[in-house]
Amino acid sequence: MSTLQVGTVKSVSSAAPVFQNTSGTEIGQLAKVWVLINMSGGSILDSFGVSSISDQGTGTFNVNFTTALSNVNACSVASVSDGCAHAQIVDGNCSTSAFQYRTLDGGLSLCDDPFTSFVLFDS
Repeated sequence: MSTLQVGTVKSVSSAAPVFQNTSGTEIGQLAKVWVLINMSGGSILDSFGVSSISDQGTGTFNVNFTTALSNVNACSVASVSDGCAHAQIVDGNCSTSAFQYRTLDGGLSLCDDPFTSFVLFDS
């Protein structure tokens, strides 16, 4: 086993670096987009790949990407703090450059969550 220690990993193309096993099979990907949002204040607390958000009312935001995804079939993982119980990307309101994101309480009513986040993976 060896360890690679570098300050920068740079792809030879505009695509992200590919992680492969010794057989050349892809075994991992980097996240394309991630963000931590304060829905109560309508602000991005930290992010990668997100250019802006726009408040669409209680519990609903449009999220705009810095760089378009390759397709609309990205895999997402979302979380909420204790302010809300559920987070979801709104089906039908997705494109390669943006999507609509909302949070709901235990009764499935829209609510603004003080700390909600998501990560997107895309091929």
